[in-house]
Amino acid sequence: MKDAVQVKLFVINSIIGCCMAVHKILGKGFSKIVYKDVLQLEFISHIISFEREREFDMTYKEQLLPHKYFADFVVANKIILEIKSIEALTDAHIKQTLNYLAASKCRLGLLVNFGEDSLKYKRVVL
Repeated sequence: MKDAVQVKLFVINSIIGCCMAVHKILGKGFSKIVYKDVLQLEFISHIISFEREREFDMTYKEQLLPHKYFADFVVANKIILEIKSIEALTDAHIKQTLNYLAASKCRLGLLVNFGEDSLKYKRVVL
């Protein structure tokens, strides 16, 4: 159990490190898609296992909905990484990430905002 926690912490710290590197070079002001493109390059160069825009089915009362949820990134097959490029993170963004965690069956999320002067991030646990 302790090893699994240490691995998750290592992966979280690696994700945050990549995000900080991207923000240091690009700064704020780009659209979300630009940050996602550059983060993908960072993950590849750091040999971080990820899947970009993984599709998740959405259900309501056990009925499959016609629309899907697409996670920005699923890292190490366990962590939902939600990217924002906005003025500031709000409680609504945290609630949205919680909903994404429930839909994906993942228990840990990372909400990252590139739209501020310094990188902002929040860990979200379901």
